[in-house]
Amino acid sequence: MTTIIHNPISTEKAIRLMESENKLLFEVGLDSTKTEVKKEVERLFKVKVLKVNTFISRSGKKKAYVKLSMDTPAMDVATNLGLI
Repeated sequence: MTTIIHNPISTEKAIRLMESENKLLFEVGLDSTKTEVKKEVERLFKVKVLKVNTFISRSGKKKAYVKLSMDTPAMDVATNLGLI
């Protein structure tokens, strides 16, 4: 996708988070900051981001949990991405 956001993640846990907490899960660049991820998601998908949490997995990949405002269901964005 971009240098900040590499690709969306569509595991069972990610789908559950979309449904219950209105969150999307992305694999992001190791040097990406929360602010950069927020701005990039807002720019790419035209949505309002409330919060971004990031972590680096044991395999060395950085993931970002992006919480969207209630105005835009995460399932709609995931459908547009082809995840569902």
